[in-house]
Amino acid sequence: MMQVLLCRLTPRRGVGCQWRALSSSLKGARWPDEKAVMAVRRETINVWERRAPLAPQHVRKLVKKGVKVIVQPSDRRAYSMQEYSNMGAVIQEDISEASFIIGVKQIPIDTLLPDKTYAFFSHTIKAQEDNMPLLDAILEKNIRLIDYEKMSDSDGSRVVAFGKYAGMAGMINILHGMGLRLLALGHHTPFMHIGPSHNYRNTEMSRQAVRDAGYEISLNRMPRSVGPLTFIFTGSGNVSQGAQEVFQEFPHEYIEPEYLPIVVKQGATDKLYACVVSREDHYVRKDGGKFNADEFEEHPERFASTFSHKIAPYASCLINGIYWAPNSPRLISIPDAKVLLQPTDAPWLPSSPGCPHLPHRLLAICDISADPGGSIEFMKECTTIDSPFCLYDAEQNMDTSSFAGNGVLICSIDNMPAQIPREATDFFGSLLLPYIPEMLRSNAEKPFEEYDADPVVKNAVITSNGQLTPNFGYINEMRQKSNFANDYESAHKAAMGRANKKVLVLGAGYVAGPAIEYLSRDPLTHVTIVSQLRDELDTVNVAKDNVDVMLMDIQRNPDELDQLIPDYDVVVSLLPYVMHVDVAKMCIKHGANMVTASYVSPGMENLHDSAVEKGITIMNEVGVDPGIDHMLAMQCFDEVRQLGGKITSYVSWCGGLPAPENSDSPLRYKFSWFPKGVLMNTLASARYLRDGEAVEIPGNGGLMDATEELDFLPGFNLEGFPNRDSTQYAAAYKIKSASTVLRGTLRYKGFTNAVKALMALGFLDNAPHANLHPSGPDITWKGFLCQAFGKSQNTLAESIMDLISEKVRGDKQQLDTIVNLGLLSDDLIDKKGTPIDTLSNYLAKRLAYGPEERDMILMHHDVEVLWADGQKEQRCIDMVSYGEVKGYSAMAKTVGLPTGIATKMVLDGEIQRKGVVVPLTLDIYQPILARLANEGIKATEKIRLL
Repeated sequence: MMQVLLCRLTPRRGVGCQWRALSSSLKGARWPDEKAVMAVRRETINVWERRAPLAPQHVRKLVKKGVKVIVQPSDRRAYSMQEYSNMGAVIQEDISEASFIIGVKQIPIDTLLPDKTYAFFSHTIKAQEDNMPLLDAILEKNIRLIDYEKMSDSDGSRVVAFGKYAGMAGMINILHGMGLRLLALGHHTPFMHIGPSHNYRNTEMSRQAVRDAGYEISLNRMPRSVGPLTFIFTGSGNVSQGAQEVFQEFPHEYIEPEYLPIVVKQGATDKLYACVVSREDHYVRKDGGKFNADEFEEHPERFASTFSHKIAPYASCLINGIYWAPNSPRLISIPDAKVLLQPTDAPWLPSSPGCPHLPHRLLAICDISADPGGSIEFMKECTTIDSPFCLYDAEQNMDTSSFAGNGVLICSIDNMPAQIPREATDFFGSLLLPYIPEMLRSNAEKPFEEYDADPVVKNAVITSNGQLTPNFGYINEMRQKSNFANDYESAHKAAMGRANKKVLVLGAGYVAGPAIEYLSRDPLTHVTIVSQLRDELDTVNVAKDNVDVMLMDIQRNPDELDQLIPDYDVVVSLLPYVMHVDVAKMCIKHGANMVTASYVSPGMENLHDSAVEKGITIMNEVGVDPGIDHMLAMQCFDEVRQLGGKITSYVSWCGGLPAPENSDSPLRYKFSWFPKGVLMNTLASARYLRDGEAVEIPGNGGLMDATEELDFLPGFNLEGFPNRDSTQYAAAYKIKSASTVLRGTLRYKGFTNAVKALMALGFLDNAPHANLHPSGPDITWKGFLCQAFGKSQNTLAESIMDLISEKVRGDKQQLDTIVNLGLLSDDLIDKKGTPIDTLSNYLAKRLAYGPEERDMILMHHDVEVLWADGQKEQRCIDMVSYGEVKGYSAMAKTVGLPTGIATKMVLDGEIQRKGVVVPLTLDIYQPILARLANEGIKATEKIRLL
């Protein structure tokens, strides 16, 4: 039986009791020798800031002690000027008489008065770049600054903070947001009756709205289609406690983390579930040891978090209130989000057209810590009271302001307590009041060493006498490091159109254009294109300020490339595959990431450990084949595995072909890239699994005898042959249950027959030929064949037919291929040394696409599945993508776009795996496929029972 812990609130003292108890300590406080004058400045940081550091009742206590309290006029404060005046405050604009001035948030530089003591939240203790001008002005004006954030007791716990009310406001806000989000998903819930926090006069009114919603929930008016709702609270401080105080107004049940999976499946809908997650619940030592709190405080980098796969998959709403240090493990990373926010089936919930399932369990996050890029990595910017919510779509890595669509709702307002200004002021002032006498005793014109104050106050003094105090000297060191980085970055921004991310693209051939165009859409990404050919650079150069070109012969001058790479975040290699390993070695040397569309070669695979050690990503196989074929296959396999099925057969076909209307070529093929790769592939060997048996295809022509006629798309006249070693993919795809594994190349019927004729005549020979030496005498195609076979030109056609028939059972179609390709003509040959290089150079021109012609990419996966109940199923996944007549070819789009998308994902931290990586995991393939669909490249799936 599941065990749960039911937790109820104990009676709480009111805020009034709390401030009276704390303020009573003024009786024994040390006061200044002379009559003290202090000022409460008005808050000007934004229109929503209605708090004050002290409430009127606190001012009254100080006035009774003989303190003159000046309050700057403001009609925005939650407490009126009259209320302060009634308590003895002096309402006036000029506060220069005061030696001590307090506020809540940062103060405009031009209003700072020299030689004064100030107390406020300065947000400078982490050397925050935005507030360094404020810190400089404070030092210049000889101001003694007391920062509330550093006022801590002997245990290191903060003594003055708004945390509790941040938690309460955040909880109200996210409940309001969940009501709207669930409505957008088709579910009316009791949360709809909870408004934003600032709509209520006080917390009691907001809590009453929560109680009313809780009453409806207790009556089972929460739609069953929503399922059991689980709220996860991180941390145990004031923020978490404040949020839980609001949550406890619902009918609720507290559970331990280990019971979350059970509650998700078996929990009730007439109450809500809460789980408070402590550090011990998800932090683990990387070496496998146990969690140790003291060690974690000193060395958080030694630990990893299991939160994303142990806790988050069972959360409906996450309330995050923990402090995050830059070297601490994250709760949820950007790649984690791509897994968490995947659509999931919930078979224990009812489903019908009017009762839809939720897209995923995690509906909302209230990140009260408001630390962009921190423990919730994809929370990139704080939201505001004006615009409190955004919807984060993990597949697109983007935020929207809509409540509808894919993603998780985020609320992360960095001034939450401003929504409950009166109570927040009461609470904060009651904590601050006992320390006011110590602050009043400060004289900013005297040496800091002479300031005899309580350690809680003195240890919170950041600046004094124009210098940082000893406790905060580290800020200068942080600034120096930051300034060095900023200066370096600024120089590059000036040179590169103010870009803050830099991509180096090596090669400007057929597929470069779409990759560069995609990357350059972000104005903060600078792209440099390197090629040894000026005409290539002229073809792909995108007319944008963040794109430039560079002429460089990388093969002849590798040192120039070696000097260039350190300036870039990612290097995209579109060079010939034989050069990728050398480029990768340079990237490892300089700590730059790398992306290539090519297969992982043995040489590249050997660089994995070095890349991991350097902490870089070398992303491979993100073209079309390899690339999109991997991703579509893995998407299918992972879905089947998640639902309990097994893959029994996998056959995949892919090819770049002329569009049907442009397929009347002698070779039944045309070239959108250099032909040698296509021709070399026909000479390769192959290996695959068929019904549990390994089939070996020998090289040097055997592949062309292994051709199959294919009719999976009857509108096309297709054939195919195996491609490389398919057997390795049983392990790579994790489909060892499959008895058939075949990956093949698609062509139009007649291609392999024509290639056999070329082979028979020696045109695919890769050895140097004396008659084809570039410096040799001129020779025609007809003359070359006559000399090659010792035949007369008069009987050449008949002789060649006899030769073809002798070697490959030739027919008239093969002879027509030779004739129609012009290989029996009297045209002079542009000699390239070897037959295959010479033919490739010739075909690149002879069979190039015309200005009004287009190509096509065709892909087909045939997957057979065995389900747990014995049912067999066939899934056919087809993708057909056409090139543009006056635009990018299909080959360019399907190679260049996924390459560009993967590069952007590496730049943005969406791909964080280190070493040599291929797109076989959901966090990589799913967003790439989703973004390709936005570009018009998408597949269709058909399922039938066998």
